[in-house]
Order: sequence, then structure tokens, then C-alpha cells
Amino acid sequence: MSDRKKDHILMALEAGIPPSRLDRKFIYEPLLSPHPPDDLPPITFMGKKLRAPIWVSSMTGGTELAGTINRNLARACREFGMGMGLGSCRTLLGDDSHFEDFNVRGVIGDELPLYANLGIAQVEQLVEEGGLGRAVEMAGRLGADGLVIHVNPLQEWLQPEGDRIRKPPIETISRVLDGCDLRVVVKEVGQGMGPESLEKLLRLPLEAVEFGAFGGTNFTRVELMRMDRSHSGTYSPLSLIGHEAEEMLDFCNEIVSRENNLPCRQLIISGGIQSFLQGYYLTSRSVLPAIYGQAAGFLVHARG
Repeated sequence: MSDRKKDHILMALEAGIPPSRLDRKFIYEPLLSPHPPDDLPPITFMGKKLRAPIWVSSMTGGTELAGTINRNLARACREFGMGMGLGSCRTLLGDDSHFEDFNVRGVIGDELPLYANLGIAQVEQLVEEGGLGRAVEMAGRLGADGLVIHVNPLQEWLQPEGDRIRKPPIETISRVLDGCDLRVVVKEVGQGMGPESLEKLLRLPLEAVEFGAFGGTNFTRVELMRMDRSHSGTYSPLSLIGHEAEEMLDFCNEIVSRENNLPCRQLIISGGIQSFLQGYYLTSRSVLPAIYGQAAGFLVHARG
């Protein structure tokens, strides 16, 4: 106790925070409830029980380092009761050389949601070739509960090795839902989505929509960083287009207020979520059941 009081004396003069930094999103009422229990009540999401309302958003796969990252992330999910989306599993459509980089069902356990991942360009190609069964088979071998489809038109457009998306992604996603029984989540990769795209997604029988909003890891900017400077300067304005998570949440709440019987009833709010408090704020404002997702915040701790 004396040590604590000494700390208080020594630190008190340095502990002030200027009013300009006050977080005004919350009404703080210190008199009205006790401390909550140490364990959060479990949440039913994607048909499984989460012990924390957190989703490890899809990041990477197909290299030795990615295998280490995915296993570490899966261990954290198992320990704390979170869900997880794998990075792009495209390489597994061709061969199994990198299968173990993604094979983490035994690490995360059967009780928590684990989703495979493919880009919209690859999914479009599978649909056109009548090859959706390959995606279903891949998800089955991974023990995945379903498939995340990441929609990334700006990234593909700027990527030197990128694919051209030849049909509106919403048409491809609809054909996937009609053509197989996979549970499907749709996400963006750092730009977010506007209200018309969100409304069209919420009208489909998706397992969830993940925002991938502007403010987090921006894969358009990643591709700009891979370019030579003359080209990256020309195309850099594209990386500044998009919608932040709070704006997207407002879009979704407005859509639900107009039509409450939408087939898709779950959100993963991701993109620029910097702290648990921001995640709590956004999920508590959502009309639809929601958890929040982070990628880079986990990646920092998962590489070793």
C-alpha cells in the first residue's frame, strides 16, 4: 500500500490530460453500476459461441512466415474465445504445397468459427469455369465453417500481377450462394463500402458482412508502395477513396430501419479499429448483432 501511495504522489503531476483529448463518444456515469464480472458473457455469432466479441480479420497465407502467424493467431483465438478468418487461400486451389500454413483447425479447436478466404477475382473464375466445388472441397479440407470472399477491385487494378474483375462482384456472390451450400462472409480490404453495396449485400443470405473499412490496413496503398515512385504518385489519390467504419455503421443502421427482414443479420465491424473501447462503441451502436475485427493489431504480436 505504501508503494502505491508513493507512486500516486510521484505521478500525480504528470497524469493530467488536457480537455481537448476528452473522448466525447460516451456519457460517463460512475454511480450507476458495479464493476462487471471478470468473464464476459458468451456471444452466439456465426452459429458458434465466442467468449470475446472479437474477430481476427483475414491477413495472409502461402509463405513460411504466414504459417507461423496463422498458428499463433489460432492459439490466441482458442485461449480467448475469438473467431478467425484465414488469409487468402488461393494457393490451395492449385496444390497443397502451403496447406500446413493454413491448417489451424486443430489449433483453434472445433468450438470457434474459422473461415477460409478467396478473392472475388478467383471466385469469379471458379464460377465461370463451373469450379465452385474446388472452393467447397478446399474449405472442407481446412475444416472451415465457411468462406470469406474479399472484394478488392482497387487492389487488383493497381497490382502488377492483379486480375481483372469482369462482372459486378454482387452478381458473382449471388451465384456462389445459389451454387453451393457454403456459409459466406463478404469483406472489403481497406476502402470500405458505400450504402448501395451494403444494402445489396444485406439483401443476400450471407453469414455476415465484414466492413474492411477505411482507416486500417489499406491494400490499395500496399500495392502503391510496391510500385516505382513515378507510378505510385499518379495513382495515389485512389488510396484515399472509401468509407470509415462509423460511417458504414450509420449506413447499415439506416438500411435496417427501412427494412427489418433482411436475410443477412450479422456484422463484423473492421477497418481502423484501434482499441477495444472503439470496438465496444461501434458494436454497441449497431442495430444488427455485431462483433469487431482487427488485423494489423494482432499481426504485430503474431510474427514471433
